[in-house]
Amino acid sequence: MIDAAKGTVLLAAGGTGGHLFPAESLAHALTARGWTIDLVTDERADKYGTAFPARKVHIVSAATVTGRSPLALAKTAAGLGLGFLQSLKVIGAVKPAVAVGFGGYPTVPPLFAASVRGVPTILHEQNAVIGWGNRILAKRATRIATGFASPKGTEAWASKLVLTGNPVRPAVIAAAAVPYSAPTSDGAFNLLVFGGSQGARVFADLVPPALERLDPVLRARIRLTQQVRPEDIGRVTAAYAAMGIAAEIAPFFTDLPARIAASHLVVCRSGASSVAELSVIGRPSILVPLPHARDQDQAVNAAVLAGVGAAWPIPQGDLSADPDRLAREISTLAGAPGRLAEAAAAARGIAMPDAVARLADLVEETARRRPNGARIP
Repeated sequence: MIDAAKGTVLLAAGGTGGHLFPAESLAHALTARGWTIDLVTDERADKYGTAFPARKVHIVSAATVTGRSPLALAKTAAGLGLGFLQSLKVIGAVKPAVAVGFGGYPTVPPLFAASVRGVPTILHEQNAVIGWGNRILAKRATRIATGFASPKGTEAWASKLVLTGNPVRPAVIAAAAVPYSAPTSDGAFNLLVFGGSQGARVFADLVPPALERLDPVLRARIRLTQQVRPEDIGRVTAAYAAMGIAAEIAPFFTDLPARIAASHLVVCRSGASSVAELSVIGRPSILVPLPHARDQDQAVNAAVLAGVGAAWPIPQGDLSADPDRLAREISTLAGAPGRLAEAAAAARGIAMPDAVARLADLVEETARRRPNGARIP
C-alpha cells in the first residue's frame, strides 16, 4: 500500500526510454518514501517493457518542431497549446506538491501549466548541454537538476542548478555489482551493440560488414548481442549466420543492464541514459553520437567519458566513410585487455550511483519550501 500522506509528485517525461527510465527510477524512490506518483507523457510510453510505477498515467498532446514553415510552426503551436489546456486539468485534479520534468516535447505543456498554477517545478537535464524543452522552461523553473556539472547553455540559470547525476533503474544498480572481467587472448569476447531505446539503423548497416573484416580467429571468439529494428532483423541475422558469429538479435532487451554487465566492450549511441548506465556499471565503450541532434548533446556526452579515458567516440560520418574503421577499433581493443580494464574503471570513477537519492532529496526539499499560501486552483 502507498502511504499518500506526503502528497503527490507529478512526473513529466517524453515517451522514449531516455526520458522515461530516469523518471521511473525517481518514481520508485519517491514511492518508497511515501509519495504518490502520477505521470504525464505521450502515447509512446508503453513500449519499453515495463509498466510505469504510477497511480495514473495521463496522456497529453504534444508536438515536435518538424519544420520552420508557417504551417509547420502553427501545427506545433496548436499541439502544444492543446497539451497545455489538458495539463491544466491534470494539475487541477492531481494537485501535486511538486512537478518534475525529464525533457522531451511532452514535458513542456505540463511543466508550464504547473508553474502557471503555482506549483514548484524541477527540471532534470540529463545531458551535458541543455535541451530545447528545458531551455524553454528554465526561466520559470524552481530548480534545475543536472546529470553533468554545469551543462552548456545553462549559464543564465546557474543559481538554480543542482548536480544530482542521472538516475538509473534498480536493474542498473544490481548490474553494477558485477565486476569487470577483461577478456583473455583465447576466450570469448562479449560484444554488445545497441542504439538507444528506439534502436539505431546505422548499427545494422555498419556493424555486420565491420565484423566480417575482422581476423577469422577473433571473429570466432565473438559472442554478439545486438539491438536491431524489427525491419532489419532478417538481413542482420542472415549476415551473422553466414560469418559463423554467435549472435543474439532483438529489437529491444528488457534486461539490457545485465547484458551491459556481461559485456567486454559496448558499441552504442551516447544518450544521457546510456552514458549513465555505462558509468554506473563500469564498462568500456565505443560511442557513436547521433549526428543530427539539434544541440549535439550526444557528442558532448561522449566527450565527458572520453575525457577520463572511459570511451572512444567515433563520429558516424567517419564510420560511413571508412568501412574498416570500426573493425580496426574492435580488433585493437580486443587485443588490449588491460586497456579495456582501465577504461571500465575510469567509467565507474565518474559514476553517480546515488543520483536517484540526490534527486529525491531535492524533490522533498522543494516541496517543503513551497511558498506560504501557494494554492492549486
